[in-house]
Amino acid sequence: MSENKLAGQFFDAAISLLGRVRDEEADAMAAAGSVLADTVADGGRLFVFGAGHSSLPAQDVVYRAGGLALINLLAVPGVVGVDVMPATLGSALERVDGLAGAVLDTSPARPGDALIVISLSGRNSLPVEMAMNARALGLKVIGITSLAYAEETRSRHASGTFLKDHCDIVVDTKIGTGDAELSADGIAAPFGPASTVVGAAVVQAVVASAAGELAARGIDPPMLRSGNVDGGHEWNGRVLSEYGDRIFFRH
Repeated sequence: MSENKLAGQFFDAAISLLGRVRDEEADAMAAAGSVLADTVADGGRLFVFGAGHSSLPAQDVVYRAGGLALINLLAVPGVVGVDVMPATLGSALERVDGLAGAVLDTSPARPGDALIVISLSGRNSLPVEMAMNARALGLKVIGITSLAYAEETRSRHASGTFLKDHCDIVVDTKIGTGDAELSADGIAAPFGPASTVVGAAVVQAVVASAAGELAARGIDPPMLRSGNVDGGHEWNGRVLSEYGDRIFFRH
């Protein structure tokens, strides 16, 4: 089988997953957008968290062209992407009890804010406790996760629960257990992970829904423009200044 055919098959698999999420999770994504819009309208702050590769969709909606300026990355040292050495340490940190609570307690999050938690499996202690503790603090929690893992794996949290069990709204990414869409002769392990593609699309769709709902309420959503277009820096400077009390990625 040629590598070109495999490339096409990956696109087909990703497009199929995106279509399923678009059609089957439309209500959940709209509800998540409403939570973000409510939070913005009420003067609250927005946060997003993901560990390891689940941090990539989280980072995709923070301080970016076309994005909602108020979304802040809730960073946990050692698990933001694969920036820690050895990379396996990041995976180990996701299983450490108490880490999420320490991060939340020292963060600017407060009652009335909203938090998006992205975790493919939703089974590790860190995302489970992040959602649990955030709700205990009075935050609304949106979970973006694969429900297949909750059906086919065991939780690594002492409670035996998954991320989905501690969220106000859950969006199912439809990713299968193992996150590998392709297989081929001569390649021993399945390959072609699509969770980043789908996760990024979901969180961007939720933000788009929130922006639309704010506009429908007569509230101009504070969106950022590209700094690579004329006037972009000036536009962003005004937005960042006007909403500076709710933007923490500048501090």
